Amino acid sequence: MNKREPDWSLYRSFLAVIREGSLSGAARSLGLTQPTIARHIEALEQSIGLELFVRSQQGLSPTEGALELKPYAESLAATTAAMIRAASGQGKAVKGAVRVSASEIMGAEVLPFILAGLRERHPQLEIELVLSNTVDNLLRREADIAVRMVEPVHEALVIKRIGSVTVGLHAHRRYLERAGRPRTLDALQKHSMIGFDRETPEIRSMRERIQGLEQAVHFAFRTDSDIAQLMAIRAGFGIGFCQTALARRDPNLERVLPGAFQFKLGVWLAMHENLRSTPRCRAAFDGLAAGLVSHVD
Repeated sequence: MNKREPDWSLYRSFLAVIREGSLSGAARSLGLTQPTIARHIEALEQSIGLELFVRSQQGLSPTEGALELKPYAESLAATTAAMIRAASGQGKAVKGAVRVSASEIMGAEVLPFILAGLRERHPQLEIELVLSNTVDNLLRREADIAVRMVEPVHEALVIKRIGSVTVGLHAHRRYLERAGRPRTLDALQKHSMIGFDRETPEIRSMRERIQGLEQAVHFAFRTDSDIAQLMAIRAGFGIGFCQTALARRDPNLERVLPGAFQFKLGVWLAMHENLRSTPRCRAAFDGLAAGLVSHVD
């Protein structure tokens, strides 16, 4: 192996090719040219003495070695981004970038209002909002702060339990007028139910609470996107799961079987303990906590 360590930019191009599946896609994502990306991959392969991709008509497929290197490249990318955020917020002033991770529903329906108020109070604060139902790793600095619906467990995190939100069955008034309002849980078998597809930590937590209901009904609409589920409810597709606080905002959404079915999801705020004394992260953490308290039950 070449004793000279590869330039970090080579790993950046390597990661982009894995994510995009082609040199052209990686070039577009990084704002570089395709020949530049090709040179980066070739240089990295020569430097580490390992073939990284197999060329085919479908594009580039990562080799076993490339897949083994991928998490390290992702860690490099996350660390580089964290360094840039840290540099942007040096000093005692509340300024610079804070990366916040949240589930789709919380990130799209709840946090924008809270973050708008936070920005008004701290106009030099910049927010990077990541909407994902996967749990970003705060220890690897994939995010600075995370709003989670499953309890974080790690000694190196500052964790604050905000409270809980009630989730119930809801449907658009138009659908209920057309299909009828169910009076019992058994009656749901005759309705178009909206449910989830692939499992995430939050969905796994939900499944524990609705095990009996999931077995009793057939989902006519499945998606692993919380936003798509909410949009299907609002579109009148059928009956689905929705936070009651969100449903109350829309006068066209009705609660279905409120006395027969509901469950609660906890809401936690987490931050790496090394960031607690950083002005921008401390201000964002406290602002998010205060705003979320008004949303939970």
